[in-house]
Amino acid sequence: MPALWRRLFSVGFVGILLITALIFVRIRSASAAYPQNTEASSAAGGDPLLVDLAGYHDVVAKYRGKPLLVTFWATWCEPCRAEYPIVVDLAKEYSSQGLAVVGVSLDEDADMNLVRHFLTQSHPGFRNYRQKPGINVDAFYQGVNPDWHGTMPHNLFYARDGHIARFFVGEHNRAAFEQAIRLILASSGQ
Repeated sequence: MPALWRRLFSVGFVGILLITALIFVRIRSASAAYPQNTEASSAAGGDPLLVDLAGYHDVVAKYRGKPLLVTFWATWCEPCRAEYPIVVDLAKEYSSQGLAVVGVSLDEDADMNLVRHFLTQSHPGFRNYRQKPGINVDAFYQGVNPDWHGTMPHNLFYARDGHIARFFVGEHNRAAFEQAIRLILASSGQ
């Protein structure tokens, strides 16, 4: 009987090793399909870079001197999903005039497959970031815009000097976006 137990143990051990190897291969191939947190992947529709409030301010500072539209969105926000294609179209249309556009997803880690799918389908052509999980969201909202209390979508239009020239809370139409974009395009350099 001891020889039978040794044989069963050996077969079970080999089975566990095979299952572990298959899981490892599956995880490696999944992470290769979705590169994590690179500038290239955030622009190309991969995983957005994580930002907290300080990171967000760094992103905005990087675009100082240019008119900037920042759109806050989430896959769970129906008005955001409806408005995002307008932002994508306007980013393409006004980029030749100097408009920079950045997206910030407020999705959680559990929604990353939805985020990836949404960005792949949308082809934004601009960088997307994601609010860092676990931060104080109320402090984040207030630090981004003191008049923002978390209502989505939220769009900020920064003048060339880095101040908020206009912002939208809730869904807006293309004409409203175009008017705000023309305002920041006309803003002086300093």
